[in-house]
Amino acid sequence: MTIPIRRLCLVAALSLPLWLPALPASAATLPGLQPGDVFDLELATAPQLSPDERWVVYVRRFADRKTDRRYSSLWLRATTGQEHRPLTSGNYSDGNPVFSPDGRRIAFVSDRDGSAQIWMLWLENGQIARISNLPAAPSGLAFSPDGRQIAFTMLVTTQGPKIADMPAPPKGATWAEPAKVIDRLVYRFNGAGYLDVGFSHLFVLPAEGGTPRQVSSGDFHHGPWGAGATGKPVFTPDGKSLLVSANRRIDWDLEPLDTEVWEFPLDGDEPRALTDRRGPDNQVTISPDGSKIAFVGFDDRYQGYQVRELYVAERDGRNPRSLTAALDRSPDDPVFSADGKSIVFRFDDQGSTFLGKVRVDGQGGVERIATKLGGGITSYSGSGEFSLGASGAVAFETNDTGRPGDVVFQKAAGAAQLLTDVNADLWALRQPAEVEELWATSKHDGRPVHAWLVKPPGFDPSKKYPLILEIHGGPFGAYGTHFDVEKQIWAARGFLVVYANPRGSTGYGAEFGNLIHHAYPGDDFYDLDSVVDEVVKRPYADPEELYVTGGSGGGVLTCWLIGRTDRYRAAATMYPVINWVSWVLTTDVPAFGAKYWFPAMPWEKTDHYMQRSLFSVFENVKTPTLVITGEADWRTPISESEQYYTALKLKGVESVLVRVPDEPHGIRARPSHHISKILHIAGWFEKHRKEGTAAP
Repeated sequence: MTIPIRRLCLVAALSLPLWLPALPASAATLPGLQPGDVFDLELATAPQLSPDERWVVYVRRFADRKTDRRYSSLWLRATTGQEHRPLTSGNYSDGNPVFSPDGRRIAFVSDRDGSAQIWMLWLENGQIARISNLPAAPSGLAFSPDGRQIAFTMLVTTQGPKIADMPAPPKGATWAEPAKVIDRLVYRFNGAGYLDVGFSHLFVLPAEGGTPRQVSSGDFHHGPWGAGATGKPVFTPDGKSLLVSANRRIDWDLEPLDTEVWEFPLDGDEPRALTDRRGPDNQVTISPDGSKIAFVGFDDRYQGYQVRELYVAERDGRNPRSLTAALDRSPDDPVFSADGKSIVFRFDDQGSTFLGKVRVDGQGGVERIATKLGGGITSYSGSGEFSLGASGAVAFETNDTGRPGDVVFQKAAGAAQLLTDVNADLWALRQPAEVEELWATSKHDGRPVHAWLVKPPGFDPSKKYPLILEIHGGPFGAYGTHFDVEKQIWAARGFLVVYANPRGSTGYGAEFGNLIHHAYPGDDFYDLDSVVDEVVKRPYADPEELYVTGGSGGGVLTCWLIGRTDRYRAAATMYPVINWVSWVLTTDVPAFGAKYWFPAMPWEKTDHYMQRSLFSVFENVKTPTLVITGEADWRTPISESEQYYTALKLKGVESVLVRVPDEPHGIRARPSHHISKILHIAGWFEKHRKEGTAAP
């Protein structure tokens, strides 16, 4: 693919009330989203404001039907809404853009020469040049204050353990691949496969190209890695040091969350920890005058869900204090304002994502300054990158139930303007499904349960529709007011689709999230059952046409539900966990799973693990069940799905196993595989429609 000419039209900035796609007068006759549209949907993501706030560079993600792969390019948009043009093109992965301090250059990461490298783009003439020759992929780019250096993190490989001294093969012989010796707890990771032996380290590279210099050392990971540190490295305003979150414990693999904020002087002096507590200290940022640092984290209580707080401290880490203790929501991606008096951050609240602002002196509460943040093509909350300008203006990712992903620009105290409309051509041919917000009352304890109902395009309340309950994973996650391609396609095939946030969901406070602490799956059954009851009260929802599906933690709850009720005509469980003992011992997050989700190791409290495993309710299962999983899933390994499928067959329950080659957790890496997942589930439910009922 080169530049998508059909989408090169300049899009005038739209005011906030016009965020929903503009539909033609004949929209009622248009079809809903079709499976092949997975290839056509584009996303505008990762916006970055130029220092003068005149421009936004963003990453435009797209898919190619011929190669069946996803790619991304860089686009530039004027914040006035006048100019919109591509900066890069082609079937490459261009991303992680960052403006130089003078706004004249953009550094980014691209694989256009065959491997991920750092590139530079000069805005004056549009020229690009590769400035690195790295042995591994860089991430977390950051310019130094003077624009002369770029910091990043990169894996540095080391020699693995050696036990056997093999004889040399004869000249010209071709021997098999050598044995791999592993001595790490985490040696494979979802989406990455088997890991190279090594550690993630800090580097600086001359912005004009040259030799990278390693800043950190030791057998530790620095910056984002696995289930531990988050946030990219940042320069101090004087350019003399780098700050980053890292876990430099000797037993870092057994305590993955115990990170600290570290300072690495660029003159070679010893690094020093600026924080010191049991728990994560991540996403560090520093005030423009260098007098304060801010970060997010919590005092670790080894719970599955712990609300993060935003902390501010002196430059050396002294006197840390929380600015968001009363918020009871988790802040992310903090950024100081230009005057250093406030901090802007992102947070979720009851299925929606907001930008908040809080004063550094702690006076007043959290002010909500923007809404409708979000990105991607699923209903999950917790996304929405943003970029804060010196005047207080902000550019951010936006989506809602009818828009998958665009970029908004909002001046300080001004109205939001939509800068992109990357799917306008598709929505001229499609009618998005309507999504209604609703609340149910849990039959277990009367708690309110938040939910949303997706209605088929051309919905007619006088008709009867089959209903799919779709359950989110995590389990400490949340759905919300976000676009979901899977639910849209199922709705276009004639199904109502309801999705909900049962107990344990995030964005509703610590108490609600921890109702499933050491008790998952459990009473979430009643929350979900109550949501279905609420929907089938409506005359257009057929109580004899109920179906259930969910992925990961939602796959767990799918199996939990059909082990406790036979109200569903068919079920489709996606990459579930069936046996918590085997999961902890095969997943890519073993220490996190065992220490945060369970009261002890599996050999110490085997009964507790098995009580929460799906075999504890398996004798009741009668529902025809499809089990679907990716063959490269290391989060909930394929062995979990295989156990459940084999048990279903041994019990005589109608069932099929769908294995998707080379797919990690989620089954969305290749567009055709994503379509296959959607259609296998739809096909399974259509196969089990009530006798005499036509397929939707």
